[in-house]
Amino acid sequence: MKKSDVKVLVITGFGLNCERETAAACKLVGATPEQVHLNDLIAGQHKLEEYHFLIFIGGFSFGDHLGSGTVFANRVKFQLHDQLAKFIADGKLVLGVCNGFQTLTRLGMVPALDGDYFTQHVALAHNDSGVFRDDWCYLKADPASPCVFTRGVDLLRLPIRHGEGKFVADDAVLAELEAKHLTALRYANADGSIATEFPANPNGSLHSIAGICDPTGRVFGLMPHPEAFLSPYNSPSWTADKIAGKLPKEGDGVVLFRNAVDYIADTF
Repeated sequence: MKKSDVKVLVITGFGLNCERETAAACKLVGATPEQVHLNDLIAGQHKLEEYHFLIFIGGFSFGDHLGSGTVFANRVKFQLHDQLAKFIADGKLVLGVCNGFQTLTRLGMVPALDGDYFTQHVALAHNDSGVFRDDWCYLKADPASPCVFTRGVDLLRLPIRHGEGKFVADDAVLAELEAKHLTALRYANADGSIATEFPANPNGSLHSIAGICDPTGRVFGLMPHPEAFLSPYNSPSWTADKIAGKLPKEGDGVVLFRNAVDYIADTF
């Protein structure tokens, strides 16, 4: 399949606000994104089977009034359940960023340890700081992870902007995540060592977890925003990087989308 034939569904609506950046990321790596309102999906104007790559974007779905991602996840679970189950079974890709990650956890799509994509086992809780955090962070990838999105990735720098980003789970779930290498990304220090203290670990996440995948590696959620770092000029240090002759050709977030689109193009 040509990359331009890779169809990406970016679900919009109800307080979500990262659709343009996410669509731009997909276009940048050669795919064809389409922004569709959740109501139009539920009404049947579009079907998930039309697409290869589904993205739950960032924002404040339904105002986060009942907990981040909760209402959005319930609407998806009870009105698109069968379509979503088939989408995953067909070997397609799902990405959830920030509020989208919160939605995936509430659905149960990550980590889906027992193959059940609709039972919740982990959550994103309020930051230990008690406040909304808008900052940049380093992320260390696990090279042994099955995650499609982080293949070939070592250390990334991405922006965060969330108030409920603390990854929590019981000890048994955490142990299984570790054993199966499903923790695809952890908060890190600039030297690549795992960050355990604030602010490098910006929310107090257990095991410094910033992003996890399901056992297939095809469903992935993370709190930082890769779609917000597509150009080197998005970086707060771009002027210093340019003076030092170290300005990269693209932002660190691009690789996650490129990996996804390359995988789809090679698979379908």
